[in-house]
Amino acid sequence: MNMTYQTKRLELNIVTDTKAEQVLKFYLDNQEIFEEYETDRPPQFYTEEFQKLLLQNEYNLAVKQTFLRFWVYEKEKADQVVGTVSLNNIRRGFYQSCEIGYKFDQRYWGRGYARESIAKCIWVAFKELKLHRIEACVLPENTASRNLLRSLGFELEGMKKQSVKLHGVWRDHESYALLAEIN
Repeated sequence: MNMTYQTKRLELNIVTDTKAEQVLKFYLDNQEIFEEYETDRPPQFYTEEFQKLLLQNEYNLAVKQTFLRFWVYEKEKADQVVGTVSLNNIRRGFYQSCEIGYKFDQRYWGRGYARESIAKCIWVAFKELKLHRIEACVLPENTASRNLLRSLGFELEGMKKQSVKLHGVWRDHESYALLAEIN
């Protein structure tokens, strides 16, 4: 497995803590929209020091191939994060599965970058990591994400009742999956 992949327009990198400033800017620029869909963040999350620690930890997990977070850049703009796609909770043995997560800078929505990046990560999961199954969970009202997953071949498997506590409220999530033999 590599630490860098390319698509037609994008570069996907597993980065070190040297990119903490870029990562922090990405989160700060999109804080309001991201926080709508994610668990509460501690106040120190929005500091460069905290991002350095997270990136160090994520890099170590990537080396072990238990968690992979790819930071997405336009090929000609390697100094600005446009999004991130992660393969997390990578399970081996009888499962050979993972969960996929993604978020993109709202200024880049509608360009197909999410679809292009996720398609590359699907390829990494099935062809390089030899996984059998990729799962994704989405809030029912997140129509754009639901449509994106379906366009990539994910199938709705059902509803996970009260599966994640967001901003003090247990929320249902739709559960999607994609199997390797489909690709």
